[in-house]
Amino acid sequence: MIKFFLMVNKQGQTRLSRYYEHVEIKKRTMLEAEVIKNCLSRSKDQCSFIEYKDFKLVYRQYAALFVVVGIDHTENEMAVYELIHNFVEVLDKYFSRVSELDVSFSTSEIHLSICFWGMFQFIALAVIVAVIQARQCRGFSNFALTIMFNLDRVHIILDEMVLNGCIVETNRNRILAPLLVLDRVAES
Repeated sequence: MIKFFLMVNKQGQTRLSRYYEHVEIKKRTMLEAEVIKNCLSRSKDQCSFIEYKDFKLVYRQYAALFVVVGIDHTENEMAVYELIHNFVEVLDKYFSRVSELDVSFSTSEIHLSICFWGMFQFIALAVIVAVIQARQCRGFSNFALTIMFNLDRVHIILDEMVLNGCIVETNRNRILAPLLVLDRVAES
């Protein structure tokens, strides 16, 4: 069973976290810090499976992002390793139309809604482009920026794949079906 699903950048900042069992907020912060430290400190030559406390960590690195999944000892590590890859492929398939200058959901929109400290704020596209260009100079990838600006869609994709810590769907077309319906409704 999957205990948690994390997506972090190379600087150790959590970009996405989903817990499938109750963990107190203080313990989550400490857990994430330790897990991130363990995964980021490993070389590319080392195994992507780590025994950690009473569970295992399975992780994969994609450009500037690490996807880390905590599982119990009964779960198959290779299946979770493939789940991570499938998750990233689904994200890549869905967000392939997004470029660094076209971060908003459609080119006709002038504003982008970003969740920031629990509140939705609207930021002009020109400001977003400036932030993207500045971050790219510091080594951020387009994929990482796309994820940062579309976390609501990323959560939907993850929820379609994993339910209550169990893998329920791996077919990319069925995973993307609800999002494509949402996109069609938003366009009309």
